[in-house]
Amino acid sequence: MKYLYVAASPEVNHEDRRMVSSRLASEFGLPVREMEIPAIDFAWDRGRQQYSSIGVLEMALRLCPDDAGKMLAVTGRDLFVPVLTFVFGQAQLGGRVGVCSLARLRQEFYGLAPNRELLVERAAKEALHETGHLFGLLHCSDPGCAMSLATNVRQIDTKQAAFCAGCRARVERVTQGVSV
Repeated sequence: MKYLYVAASPEVNHEDRRMVSSRLASEFGLPVREMEIPAIDFAWDRGRQQYSSIGVLEMALRLCPDDAGKMLAVTGRDLFVPVLTFVFGQAQLGGRVGVCSLARLRQEFYGLAPNRELLVERAAKEALHETGHLFGLLHCSDPGCAMSLATNVRQIDTKQAAFCAGCRARVERVTQGVSV
């Protein structure tokens, strides 16, 4: 049997990893396993003062267990790709690995007081979004769908932590009767 893995880097606390795992298990209806991955310090770009999400994806692919159908890495570090200022996450469309960052989902990133409830909600949405890409879902035109494109945290806040009916149907077709 293949599993959906949630792999957290050391700065992600167990509670956050557990929350992401629980949400993905619920939404995808698949067995989820958790694991730790090494620190992503190797991906640090001094000029950008951020971490390369591409480097993290490459590491995740190397560390992906044999019994993993898909793996979502979760980090607390701020990520980027060369053509964008930052990314909340990145995933291989229809591939094995993705990554999501909690950094810009935290109120503290914006100089505001911590808000655990808001972090949990945002993290659930971003984890669903990146994992949706792993299962072949593209960006959705429904602004309330977890698969809608978000280029800022306000757009994440307007989404639901769930797929729209069309994206839900696509997920069910891909996962129904199939081990990841």
